[in-house]
Amino acid sequence: MTSAPTDPRVDPATARGVYGWRFLAPLFIGPLLNPINTTMISVALSPISHSLHISSATVLWLVAGLYLTSAIAQPTMGRIGDIMGPRRVYLAGLVVVMAAGVLPQLAPGFTPVLISRILLGVGTSAAYPSVMALVRERSDRAGIETPPAVLAGISISTLTSSVIGPVLGGLLIALGGWHAIFLVNIPLALLALVMTVLWVPSDGGRRRTDARFRDLDPIGIGLFGLTIAGLLVFLIHLDAPVWWLLPATLIAFGALLGWELRRQQPFIDFRMLAGNGALTRTYLRMLLLYFGSYTMTYGYSQWVQDAAGFSSSQAGFLQLPTAVLAGLVSLTIARTTKVWLPLLLTGVFPLVGGAFMLGIDSERPLAYLLVMAGVFGLGQGLASISNQQVLYRQAPPAQLGTASGLSRTFVYLGAILASGVLGATFGESPSDGDMHLIGLIILSCSAGVVLLVLLDRGLRGHASSRAGRAAS
Repeated sequence: MTSAPTDPRVDPATARGVYGWRFLAPLFIGPLLNPINTTMISVALSPISHSLHISSATVLWLVAGLYLTSAIAQPTMGRIGDIMGPRRVYLAGLVVVMAAGVLPQLAPGFTPVLISRILLGVGTSAAYPSVMALVRERSDRAGIETPPAVLAGISISTLTSSVIGPVLGGLLIALGGWHAIFLVNIPLALLALVMTVLWVPSDGGRRRTDARFRDLDPIGIGLFGLTIAGLLVFLIHLDAPVWWLLPATLIAFGALLGWELRRQQPFIDFRMLAGNGALTRTYLRMLLLYFGSYTMTYGYSQWVQDAAGFSSSQAGFLQLPTAVLAGLVSLTIARTTKVWLPLLLTGVFPLVGGAFMLGIDSERPLAYLLVMAGVFGLGQGLASISNQQVLYRQAPPAQLGTASGLSRTFVYLGAILASGVLGATFGESPSDGDMHLIGLIILSCSAGVVLLVLLDRGLRGHASSRAGRAAS
């Protein structure tokens, strides 16, 4: 088995005919819903906390709830799409997103808001694996390789929405209060749903005629869910660890490992992960990278409001340099096939940002805060494109969907760890000293990313392509 080319030659006219704007437009909207919801909430945590009279540690469950759900749902939705058809799963997910946008408007209190975030995790998790499957099916039907610009477009859409989230969240809160960050999901999901119904071909013959419920590996999915849930709930409560969750999680993981190793078509292919060290190292880099990234995003947003005295809308605009620079960098490297230097810089820029954070205090001038946010944006822009490229090269082609879903799980693990660390660090309200500790954590994670890149010879040149072929 050979991997897909990293630089496929596709006739431009053919590509335009196969991948017209009508087909791509709805597919670019769905994947942005998850990252935009994960980052919009960062500037809403403080007003929600004050409005519902809950502590900073409690309100972080709104972050943790979505990530916990998404960490389990992303690979699960991909598996269901393989059996039932990706278009069906995509449409169902959009309906769930619209329901989640309505719920906080109908019922007051913290519990409905938390349920809404969980539903958002389920609904938005259907988008990315479904879109990737629809794109792959489109290429297969046309008999062409997927144009790099299409994959880059999906990645840039996801990245742009994640970095613009705090800015959009701040604007929505200024215009309509914190409820507006939930309501905005309704028109976005409805637009994607209508365009998908009209312009994306039905699953039709793509649905497997021999599909069975057991093909989903429900036991494997259940054990995976128990393992991830146990780990994430433990991480959420780092301020008061629930120690019995550790052995319980290990037992669930042992059961998952034993079950999957006996299956011919497992939900999680541990044999592939054990034999593909390059891919496993990529997952570890992503865990460290996004742990540091989300620690900055959520911690900084709370600090500028509760300690530095900025409003929610101002807190969103303080992260505008992050959004602008991340978008510009991602556009610059979208078509490059070299990954080593971009991956190295994904660790170097947060190192610089962490150093800035060590010197932060509530009296710092605005320029200091803007420069710091911009430095982090440079790293985020490099991370999205370069990690997608290296994952595409390293993963066995037949298991690219599972590998992509697992990469999101590691991103969510990093994000949930960030929320747990912030909950344990900030308590009722963040201080300058708390931010200095966060800076040290970011420095440690970034140093780990740099070391993993420097020590991984397979990332230089096109060696990562060979690693993927060897593992396939």
